[in-house]
Amino acid sequence: MLKSHRCGELRPEHAGERVLLAGWVHRRRDHGGLVFLDLRDESGLVQVVCHPTDAPGPHAVASTVRSEWVLAVEGEVARRREGTVNEALPTGAVEVAALEVRVLSEAATPPIPVNQETAADEATRLRYRYLDLRRGRMAANLRLRHRVVQGIRRYLDERGFVEVETPMLSAATPEGARDYLVPSRIHPGRFYALPQSPQQWKQLLVVAGFERYYQIARCFRDEDLRADRQPEFTQLDIEMAFVEQRDVLELVEGLYTELSGELAPERSLPRPFPRIPYAEAMERFGTDKPDLRYGMEIADLSEPATAGELGIFRQAVADGGRVRGIAVPGGAGTPRRELDRLTGLAREAGAGGLVPVAYAGSGPLEGLAAEEVRSPVARFFDEATLAGMGRLAGARRGDLLLAVAAPDDVSSRALDVLRRELAATRGLADEQRLAYCFVTDFPLVEWDARAQRWQASHHLFTAPAEEDLGLLESDPGAVRSLAYDLVCNGQELASGSIRTHRPEVLLAVMGVLGIDEAQARERFGHMLEAFGYGAPPHGGIAPGLDRTVALFAGERDIREVIAFPKTKTASDPLTGAPSAVDPAQLAEVHVELRE
Repeated sequence: MLKSHRCGELRPEHAGERVLLAGWVHRRRDHGGLVFLDLRDESGLVQVVCHPTDAPGPHAVASTVRSEWVLAVEGEVARRREGTVNEALPTGAVEVAALEVRVLSEAATPPIPVNQETAADEATRLRYRYLDLRRGRMAANLRLRHRVVQGIRRYLDERGFVEVETPMLSAATPEGARDYLVPSRIHPGRFYALPQSPQQWKQLLVVAGFERYYQIARCFRDEDLRADRQPEFTQLDIEMAFVEQRDVLELVEGLYTELSGELAPERSLPRPFPRIPYAEAMERFGTDKPDLRYGMEIADLSEPATAGELGIFRQAVADGGRVRGIAVPGGAGTPRRELDRLTGLAREAGAGGLVPVAYAGSGPLEGLAAEEVRSPVARFFDEATLAGMGRLAGARRGDLLLAVAAPDDVSSRALDVLRRELAATRGLADEQRLAYCFVTDFPLVEWDARAQRWQASHHLFTAPAEEDLGLLESDPGAVRSLAYDLVCNGQELASGSIRTHRPEVLLAVMGVLGIDEAQARERFGHMLEAFGYGAPPHGGIAPGLDRTVALFAGERDIREVIAFPKTKTASDPLTGAPSAVDPAQLAEVHVELRE
């Protein structure tokens, strides 16, 4: 071994000991003859002192080294003199007097500064990811990821779960995102698909008698990317037999409570996690991923809004839409330029415009006078009506009301965008709070206007609510599912459902989705057959591991907690993937490229 100790573990109690260290040169300083090296390994760093007279050999070597060279150091641990202790370092009370320094590897000047957290462009960071991962923040993120995975395994093992690996090569499915396809050499013209999730495998394991399954599963989806998406990602896959929705939610609440207490004890965690039905979430927040760290809940303003003479309000309600709005605390003084920017955001989200109403002064809105209201539509309403609109949204004097007149899907989308933007720019979200909630009772299906057919809101194995089964044929859009999401701070962390385990119900759901029985048995015959051999009621959930780690790390982009991620164009600057393939390799798998 080149090491007797790790750099970051040396303490005053090691004083007088002879140690062997190895690591990277984090920084070199020459102080008038004395050369100081900060030697770094994965545990941290320690100061090495090379004296020109006491240790001329090590001093000569140390005078030539540069940042990121790899060294082996033999020396004696000594306490630092009074006044030279570095309180910012765990090893700051000691230093190592070098007796021998050997160069194990030289290093070119890094294209990314490793010893400081300076900004670097994405392409450079990913091209030299192995250097990026040497930096303190990134290294800490990967170690945090390890702790999350270990915590998950410990928690589930204590509750009788069995970890089972499922295949990576499977059959393509007709639902969901695009599959990544793998051509078969042995079966010409046939393709495997990489799993979007182990959905069917985990249900088959439950049918096989494994009542509590989990897996840290790699998943693949060929979809457009953003900050919380990657073409390959990791999820915690959980499936349980003989459970109801309540059981799954309580298990996950316990898991995240335990992880939060261990990994983010300084961040407040209200319990129990609220359970919010989908319809309520859309009504109050305009999204099924509500951020509960701040208010500004959406209010229905239709009744007072149509009492005035403003045509756009009246027409929107007459056409089946509504007037809805949010109150911005302390927003009465918002300048015109900012209101124009917010209006632009609302229009980008599909709204025709945005109606602002500013209330001057302080205190409740009772007794509002005309001169205390500022709005481009004030002339269409009396003061009492404008005050009534504000009160419905929870506004007070000094606040700003923002109203949108549109169909519900449009107003929800626009007000959700505004709510998030205003919270971000005004600092309304408490960054030290973890505001978890469960969103439940999602619609089973939603109408795809482009394809002119129903599609599964979650996936086709999601069980419909038992009391809504009679609506499958007559009113599919009104059928609620037993699907649920875990949301924290406005981001979906996990999605799951109670599954359909009865073949006749599964066939009925597939019929709504336009899959007749012949197609169903061709595509999913193995599942229907398995359910015919005694399938227990079961359900599960799949938390996103990347998103979970990013939450605890305080990162906004999941790439910051993945060792070797792809760019937003699904490419890898480090290896050059995706790359061209030799024609001979294509011929082996019976694939021919066309220009």
